[in-house]
Amino acid sequence: MIEPDYLVAKLRFRHLRLLTEVQTRGSLRAAAQALSLTQPALSKALTEIESAFGFALFLRTARGLTPTAQGEVVLRGATMLLHELSHLRTEAIQAERFATKIRIGAPPFVAQTYLPSVIAKLVKGEAAVRVHVLEERVPALIGALQRGELDALITTFPQQTLASEAEAFEYIKLFEVQFAVVAAVGHPLVRSRRLDWARLAKEQWVMPVEGSMGRKLIEDCFTHAGLPAPVPVIESTSPTTSLQFVSAGLGIGIVPDVALLHHSTLQTGPVRQLRVAPEPHSSSVALISRAGAINPRVALLKAALEL
Repeated sequence: MIEPDYLVAKLRFRHLRLLTEVQTRGSLRAAAQALSLTQPALSKALTEIESAFGFALFLRTARGLTPTAQGEVVLRGATMLLHELSHLRTEAIQAERFATKIRIGAPPFVAQTYLPSVIAKLVKGEAAVRVHVLEERVPALIGALQRGELDALITTFPQQTLASEAEAFEYIKLFEVQFAVVAAVGHPLVRSRRLDWARLAKEQWVMPVEGSMGRKLIEDCFTHAGLPAPVPVIESTSPTTSLQFVSAGLGIGIVPDVALLHHSTLQTGPVRQLRVAPEPHSSSVALISRAGAINPRVALLKAALEL
Protein backbone atom coordinates (compact mmCIF):
# COMPACT_ATOMS: atom_id res chain seq x y z
CA MET A 1 0.00 0.00 0.00
CA ILE A 2 1.30 3.44 -0.97
CA GLU A 3 1.59 5.79 2.00
CA PRO A 4 0.32 9.40 1.69
CA ASP A 5 3.82 10.75 2.47
CA TYR A 6 5.12 8.94 -0.59
CA LEU A 7 2.57 10.67 -2.84
CA VAL A 8 3.35 14.02 -1.22
CA ALA A 9 7.01 13.52 -2.02
CA LYS A 10 6.38 12.43 -5.60
CA LEU A 11 3.50 14.68 -6.71
CA ARG A 12 3.18 18.42 -7.21
CA PHE A 13 0.16 20.62 -7.95
CA ARG A 14 1.43 20.99 -11.51
CA HIS A 15 0.96 17.22 -11.85
CA LEU A 16 -2.70 17.65 -10.92
CA ARG A 17 -3.06 20.32 -13.59
CA LEU A 18 -1.40 17.98 -16.06
CA LEU A 19 -3.91 15.23 -15.28
CA THR A 20 -6.92 17.49 -15.69
CA GLU A 21 -5.62 18.84 -19.00
CA VAL A 22 -5.11 15.32 -20.36
CA GLN A 23 -8.67 14.45 -19.32
CA THR A 24 -10.09 17.63 -20.87
CA ARG A 25 -8.12 17.43 -24.13
CA GLY A 26 -8.32 13.67 -24.59
CA SER A 27 -4.85 13.36 -26.12
CA LEU A 28 -1.23 13.92 -25.16
CA ARG A 29 -0.61 16.18 -28.15
CA ALA A 30 -3.49 18.56 -27.32
CA ALA A 31 -2.67 18.57 -23.60
CA ALA A 32 1.03 19.21 -24.31
CA GLN A 33 0.14 22.21 -26.48
CA ALA A 34 -2.14 23.61 -23.77
CA LEU A 35 0.61 23.22 -21.16
CA SER A 36 3.43 24.47 -23.44
CA LEU A 37 5.25 21.14 -23.14
CA THR A 38 6.62 18.69 -25.68
CA GLN A 39 4.62 15.51 -26.14
CA PRO A 40 7.53 13.25 -24.97
CA ALA A 41 7.95 15.37 -21.81
CA LEU A 42 4.25 15.11 -21.03
CA SER A 43 4.24 11.36 -21.72
CA LYS A 44 7.18 10.90 -19.34
CA ALA A 45 5.49 12.98 -16.63
CA LEU A 46 2.25 11.00 -16.96
CA THR A 47 4.17 7.73 -16.63
CA GLU A 48 5.85 9.04 -13.47
CA ILE A 49 2.50 10.09 -11.98
CA GLU A 50 0.94 6.68 -12.70
CA SER A 51 4.01 5.01 -11.19
CA ALA A 52 3.56 7.10 -8.03
CA PHE A 53 -0.04 5.93 -7.69
CA GLY A 54 0.81 2.36 -8.61
CA PHE A 55 -1.85 1.93 -11.32
CA ALA A 56 -2.83 3.24 -14.74
CA LEU A 57 -4.93 6.41 -14.77
CA PHE A 58 -5.69 6.42 -18.51
CA LEU A 59 -6.40 3.85 -21.18
CA ARG A 60 -4.32 4.40 -24.32
CA THR A 61 -6.35 3.79 -27.48
CA ALA A 62 -6.11 4.79 -31.13
CA ARG A 63 -8.72 7.48 -30.42
CA GLY A 64 -6.79 9.01 -27.53
CA LEU A 65 -6.75 8.73 -23.75
CA THR A 66 -9.74 7.91 -21.55
CA PRO A 67 -9.65 7.64 -17.73
CA THR A 68 -9.72 4.22 -16.09
CA ALA A 69 -12.13 3.62 -13.21
CA GLN A 70 -9.29 4.37 -10.77
CA GLY A 71 -8.28 7.34 -12.90
CA GLU A 72 -11.78 8.83 -12.61
CA VAL A 73 -11.39 8.85 -8.83
CA VAL A 74 -7.94 10.44 -8.99
CA LEU A 75 -9.09 13.04 -11.51
CA ARG A 76 -12.06 13.98 -9.37
CA GLY A 77 -9.70 14.48 -6.43
CA ALA A 78 -7.22 16.43 -8.57
CA THR A 79 -9.95 18.81 -9.73
CA MET A 80 -11.13 19.28 -6.15
CA LEU A 81 -7.61 20.04 -4.87
CA LEU A 82 -7.00 22.60 -7.63
CA HIS A 83 -10.25 24.39 -6.78
CA GLU A 84 -9.31 24.29 -3.09
CA LEU A 85 -5.91 25.82 -3.87
CA SER A 86 -7.59 28.67 -5.75
CA HIS A 87 -10.02 29.17 -2.86
CA LEU A 88 -7.12 29.17 -0.39
CA ARG A 89 -5.41 31.99 -2.31
CA THR A 90 -8.63 34.04 -2.33
CA GLU A 91 -9.05 33.55 1.42
CA ALA A 92 -5.45 34.59 2.07
CA ILE A 93 -5.83 37.78 0.00
CA GLN A 94 -8.97 38.76 1.95
CA ALA A 95 -7.71 37.60 5.36
CA GLU A 96 -7.40 41.10 6.81
CA ARG A 97 -11.16 41.60 6.52
CA PHE A 98 -12.72 38.14 6.39
CA ALA A 99 -11.73 34.98 8.23
CA THR A 100 -13.14 32.72 5.54
CA LYS A 101 -15.52 32.37 2.61
CA ILE A 102 -18.18 29.67 2.73
CA ARG A 103 -19.50 28.39 -0.60
CA ILE A 104 -23.03 26.96 -0.39
CA GLY A 105 -25.10 25.37 -3.13
CA ALA A 106 -28.90 25.19 -3.05
CA PRO A 107 -31.82 24.85 -5.45
CA PRO A 108 -33.72 28.14 -5.91
CA PHE A 109 -36.61 27.32 -3.58
CA VAL A 110 -34.21 26.53 -0.70
CA ALA A 111 -32.04 29.58 -1.44
CA GLN A 112 -35.05 31.89 -1.48
CA THR A 113 -36.96 30.53 1.52
CA TYR A 114 -34.79 28.60 4.00
CA LEU A 115 -31.29 29.93 3.39
CA PRO A 116 -31.64 33.64 4.33
CA SER A 117 -32.00 32.93 8.06
CA VAL A 118 -29.04 30.53 7.96
CA ILE A 119 -26.83 33.03 6.14
CA ALA A 120 -27.87 35.74 8.60
CA LYS A 121 -26.39 33.65 11.42
CA LEU A 122 -23.18 33.17 9.46
CA VAL A 123 -22.56 36.82 8.54
CA LYS A 124 -23.67 38.16 11.94
CA GLY A 125 -21.61 35.67 13.94
CA GLU A 126 -18.32 36.26 15.73
CA ALA A 127 -16.22 35.10 12.80
CA ALA A 128 -15.98 37.51 9.84
CA VAL A 129 -17.50 35.30 7.16
CA ARG A 130 -18.25 35.85 3.49
CA VAL A 131 -20.87 33.66 1.82
CA HIS A 132 -21.14 32.63 -1.81
CA VAL A 133 -24.45 31.03 -2.83
CA LEU A 134 -24.86 29.02 -6.04
CA GLU A 135 -28.50 28.48 -7.06
CA GLU A 136 -28.69 25.56 -9.46
CA ARG A 137 -30.47 22.31 -10.23
CA VAL A 138 -29.51 19.40 -7.99
CA PRO A 139 -27.35 17.41 -10.49
CA ALA A 140 -25.28 20.53 -11.22
CA LEU A 141 -24.89 21.22 -7.50
CA ILE A 142 -23.66 17.69 -6.78
CA GLY A 143 -21.13 17.98 -9.61
CA ALA A 144 -19.87 21.31 -8.24
CA LEU A 145 -19.47 19.78 -4.77
CA GLN A 146 -17.52 16.83 -6.19
CA ARG A 147 -15.18 19.18 -8.05
CA GLY A 148 -14.47 21.21 -4.90
CA GLU A 149 -16.23 24.34 -6.19
CA LEU A 150 -18.59 24.30 -3.19
CA ASP A 151 -18.12 23.47 0.48
CA ALA A 152 -21.60 22.10 1.09
CA LEU A 153 -25.13 21.83 -0.28
CA ILE A 154 -28.48 22.42 1.38
CA THR A 155 -30.75 20.61 -1.00
CA THR A 156 -33.12 17.84 -1.87
CA PHE A 157 -31.32 14.93 -3.51
CA PRO A 158 -32.06 11.81 -5.58
CA GLN A 159 -32.36 8.73 -3.37
CA GLN A 160 -30.16 6.79 -5.80
CA THR A 161 -27.33 9.25 -5.13
CA LEU A 162 -27.37 8.32 -1.46
CA ALA A 163 -26.90 4.66 -2.39
CA SER A 164 -24.34 5.07 -5.20
CA GLU A 165 -22.22 7.80 -3.56
CA ALA A 166 -22.64 6.81 0.08
CA GLU A 167 -18.91 6.91 0.84
CA ALA A 168 -18.23 10.15 -1.05
CA PHE A 169 -20.65 12.41 0.84
CA GLU A 170 -21.86 13.09 4.35
CA TYR A 171 -25.63 13.59 4.62
CA ILE A 172 -27.46 15.23 7.53
CA LYS A 173 -31.23 15.43 7.11
CA LEU A 174 -32.68 18.84 7.96
CA PHE A 175 -36.41 18.67 7.17
CA GLU A 176 -39.07 17.26 4.82
CA VAL A 177 -40.62 19.26 1.98
CA GLN A 178 -44.12 18.52 0.74
CA PHE A 179 -45.12 19.47 -2.80
CA ALA A 180 -48.41 21.15 -3.69
CA VAL A 181 -50.37 21.26 -6.95
CA VAL A 182 -51.45 24.88 -7.43
CA ALA A 183 -53.64 26.98 -9.72
CA ALA A 184 -54.65 30.64 -9.98
CA VAL A 185 -57.38 31.64 -7.54
CA GLY A 186 -59.93 31.97 -10.34
CA HIS A 187 -59.13 28.62 -11.98
CA PRO A 188 -62.20 26.28 -12.28
CA LEU A 189 -60.33 23.40 -10.59
CA VAL A 190 -60.00 25.40 -7.35
CA ARG A 191 -63.70 24.67 -6.66
CA SER A 192 -63.23 20.90 -7.08
CA ARG A 193 -63.35 18.95 -3.84
CA ARG A 194 -61.15 16.11 -5.15
CA LEU A 195 -59.06 15.71 -8.30
CA ASP A 196 -57.18 12.78 -9.81
CA TRP A 197 -54.19 12.83 -12.14
CA ALA A 198 -56.30 11.85 -15.15
CA ARG A 199 -58.18 15.14 -14.75
CA LEU A 200 -54.96 17.10 -14.27
CA ALA A 201 -53.50 15.58 -17.45
CA LYS A 202 -56.04 17.62 -19.45
CA GLU A 203 -54.78 20.95 -18.11
CA GLN A 204 -52.11 23.35 -19.29
CA TRP A 205 -49.01 22.97 -17.12
CA VAL A 206 -46.16 25.13 -15.90
CA MET A 207 -43.28 22.75 -15.14
CA PRO A 208 -39.61 22.75 -14.15
CA VAL A 209 -37.17 22.12 -16.99
CA GLU A 210 -36.42 18.60 -18.24
CA GLY A 211 -33.90 16.67 -16.15
CA SER A 212 -34.67 18.53 -12.94
CA MET A 213 -35.87 16.77 -9.79
CA GLY A 214 -39.08 18.82 -9.84
CA ARG A 215 -39.84 17.67 -13.37
CA LYS A 216 -39.15 14.05 -12.43
CA LEU A 217 -41.51 14.41 -9.46
CA ILE A 218 -44.35 15.48 -11.77
CA GLU A 219 -43.58 12.77 -14.31
CA ASP A 220 -43.54 10.15 -11.53
CA CYS A 221 -46.98 11.28 -10.35
CA PHE A 222 -48.45 10.66 -13.80
CA THR A 223 -46.49 7.42 -14.28
CA HIS A 224 -47.85 6.00 -11.00
CA ALA A 225 -51.35 6.89 -12.23
CA GLY A 226 -50.69 4.97 -15.46
CA LEU A 227 -50.66 8.13 -17.57
CA PRO A 228 -48.15 9.91 -19.79
CA ALA A 229 -47.03 13.26 -18.41
CA PRO A 230 -48.48 16.22 -20.36
CA VAL A 231 -46.17 18.49 -22.32
CA PRO A 232 -45.88 21.79 -20.42
CA VAL A 233 -46.90 25.06 -22.02
CA ILE A 234 -44.19 26.84 -19.96
CA GLU A 235 -40.92 25.56 -18.43
CA SER A 236 -39.01 27.43 -15.72
CA THR A 237 -35.95 26.76 -13.56
CA SER A 238 -37.36 28.71 -10.59
CA PRO A 239 -40.36 27.69 -8.42
CA THR A 240 -40.90 31.36 -7.59
CA THR A 241 -41.10 32.26 -11.27
CA SER A 242 -43.37 29.27 -11.91
CA LEU A 243 -45.74 30.58 -9.24
CA GLN A 244 -45.83 33.92 -11.04
CA PHE A 245 -46.93 32.17 -14.23
CA VAL A 246 -49.50 30.08 -12.36
CA SER A 247 -50.93 33.13 -10.59
CA ALA A 248 -51.26 34.80 -14.00
CA GLY A 249 -53.55 31.94 -15.08
CA LEU A 250 -51.09 30.49 -17.61
CA GLY A 251 -51.31 26.93 -16.27
CA ILE A 252 -51.25 24.78 -13.16
CA GLY A 253 -48.03 23.65 -11.49
CA ILE A 254 -46.32 21.84 -8.62
CA VAL A 255 -44.18 23.76 -6.14
CA PRO A 256 -42.59 23.02 -2.73
CA ASP A 257 -44.90 24.04 0.13
CA VAL A 258 -42.21 26.39 1.50
CA ALA A 259 -42.15 28.23 -1.84
CA LEU A 260 -45.96 28.51 -1.69
CA LEU A 261 -45.75 30.04 1.80
CA HIS A 262 -43.00 32.42 0.65
CA HIS A 263 -45.13 33.44 -2.32
CA SER A 264 -48.11 34.28 -0.12
CA THR A 265 -46.00 36.49 2.15
CA LEU A 266 -44.75 38.42 -0.88
CA GLN A 267 -48.36 39.03 -1.99
CA THR A 268 -47.32 38.64 -5.62
CA GLY A 269 -50.60 37.14 -6.82
CA PRO A 270 -53.18 34.72 -5.43
CA VAL A 271 -52.82 30.99 -6.01
CA ARG A 272 -54.61 28.09 -4.36
CA GLN A 273 -53.56 24.55 -3.61
CA LEU A 274 -55.63 21.92 -5.42
CA ARG A 275 -56.90 18.85 -3.56
CA VAL A 276 -55.34 15.95 -5.46
CA ALA A 277 -55.32 12.22 -4.70
CA PRO A 278 -52.83 10.73 -4.40
CA GLU A 279 -50.74 13.68 -3.27
CA PRO A 280 -47.20 14.18 -4.61
CA HIS A 281 -44.68 12.52 -2.31
CA SER A 282 -42.44 14.53 -0.01
CA SER A 283 -38.67 14.94 -0.32
CA SER A 284 -35.89 15.33 2.25
CA VAL A 285 -33.71 18.43 2.39
CA ALA A 286 -30.24 17.68 3.74
CA LEU A 287 -26.88 19.27 4.41
CA ILE A 288 -24.51 17.47 2.06
CA SER A 289 -20.73 17.81 2.22
CA ARG A 290 -17.76 15.78 1.07
CA ALA A 291 -16.76 12.94 3.36
CA GLY A 292 -13.21 12.66 4.65
CA ALA A 293 -11.06 15.45 6.03
CA ILE A 294 -12.80 17.98 8.30
CA ASN A 295 -13.64 21.21 6.50
CA PRO A 296 -13.71 24.15 8.98
CA ARG A 297 -16.07 26.06 6.69
CA VAL A 298 -18.59 23.23 6.87
CA ALA A 299 -18.17 23.26 10.67
CA LEU A 300 -19.22 26.93 10.70
CA LEU A 301 -22.24 26.10 8.54
CA LYS A 302 -23.23 23.26 10.86
CA ALA A 303 -23.07 25.64 13.82
CA ALA A 304 -25.39 28.07 12.02
CA LEU A 305 -27.76 25.17 11.35
CA GLU A 306 -27.48 24.20 15.05
CA LEU A 307 -26.36 20.67 14.16
